[in-house]
Amino acid sequence: MRVTDYIHASTVALPPQSAVRQLYDRVHLADAFAIALPAEAASDPEVMARFLFAQQPAWVGALMHVRDAIVACFGLKTGSQLAKLGAQAKAERVGIFRIYGRSGDEIVLGEDDRHLDFRVSVLYAKAPAPRLIVSTVVHCHNLPGRVYILAIAPFHRAVVKASLRRAARVGWPRAG
Repeated sequence: MRVTDYIHASTVALPPQSAVRQLYDRVHLADAFAIALPAEAASDPEVMARFLFAQQPAWVGALMHVRDAIVACFGLKTGSQLAKLGAQAKAERVGIFRIYGRSGDEIVLGEDDRHLDFRVSVLYAKAPAPRLIVSTVVHCHNLPGRVYILAIAPFHRAVVKASLRRAARVGWPRAG
């Protein structure tokens, strides 16, 4: 593979082996993005998830501040509140997200709130070549949740793809 192949994040189908694929009876958003990994990259999904969320582009933080200012008015969880939880329980959180499950190839993260529940899968896929697949599924509880998802979906997709590209540019953690 060429070096540029390792910084291209592409839209893919939800992986059939992912724990989030059949999680909710009704899904209001479902997407998945994949990026090729070099052969020497770590295969531990938790290591990769922690690295991925730690390498987000600076503009993502600015976008989260705007989001937090808006959702706080509606009594929803803000990133700042979730970050405080993460500082208290690092073993049970990755960044601002709660850990819902782990397997050898996948870690499932997410949050539940009044308006919606969501899960993010970070899956290490071995074949046909090593790659990381980040999948998101969202179940909305009410109309405000559905409106929220419609509003943020384009930003969500841009954030995931940019975060994958940035992590690849920085250089994935190596297998240990």
